Amino acid sequence: MKLYIKNMVCDRCVMAVKSELEKLGLYAISITLGEVELETECTETQKRDLLKSLRSLGFDLIDDKKNITIERIKTVLIDLVYNKNNVLNSNLSDYLANDLAQDYSALSNLFSEIEGITIERYFIAQKIERVKELLTYDELTLSEIAIQLQYSNVAHLSNQFKKTTGFTPTYFKQLKVKTRKQIDDL
Repeated sequence: MKLYIKNMVCDRCVMAVKSELEKLGLYAISITLGEVELETECTETQKRDLLKSLRSLGFDLIDDKKNITIERIKTVLIDLVYNKNNVLNSNLSDYLANDLAQDYSALSNLFSEIEGITIERYFIAQKIERVKELLTYDELTLSEIAIQLQYSNVAHLSNQFKKTTGFTPTYFKQLKVKTRKQIDDL
């Protein structure tokens, strides 16, 4: 049985979901971002208890096809920004179409219709939040961040950062209170 779970964005989310499943006596064959495959079918009671448990942690079960597709798009993009820094060898539309085995224009139209933002804007928002995170850690130079997130150069990163946040990366780095957003709020 496959379950689709909204707001899973990192390995800690996978661990949290696994823990909740085990508490309910449900065991997964596999757990990836946004998707769980269970060994057996779960009862309505187990599903209701799982939903309650997941919601307490900020997750949710997704049942309809459109929302499953939207969540899969978001999961791929978040994974691309946070875990697969240099995997994008083609353009984003080809990458998504290949990864999700669907036509990009259909994905793009659905995403825009449901989310009210384009896939590209969402991807840029994810990248800018990652830049904020890396600037806050103060371990990498702006050039290294640009390379890691596959910007063509520092100027491109800086322009996109300023357009999105209203600040230059340097000014953001100097702020005492750095405003970041949670991934699932983007």
